[in-house]
Amino acid sequence: MFFIDPEVCTGCGECKDACPCDAISEDENGRCVIDTDLCADCGACLDVCEFGSIFEASQEEVDSLKI
Repeated sequence: MFFIDPEVCTGCGECKDACPCDAISEDENGRCVIDTDLCADCGACLDVCEFGSIFEASQEEVDSLKI
């Protein structure tokens, strides 16, 4: 699964534009978030993120990071 670190995300929207599944939206703070139910794990978002805010991890790993 892919996730976006909200502390690193700048809200540029490049990942949102690149997502073929429309799985990425903006939260109330203008940061991008991935809907894991819609995500196809294709990695298109990871390829375009210039800030390194997108990472691949299991849900358990993300939960332990409190992201």
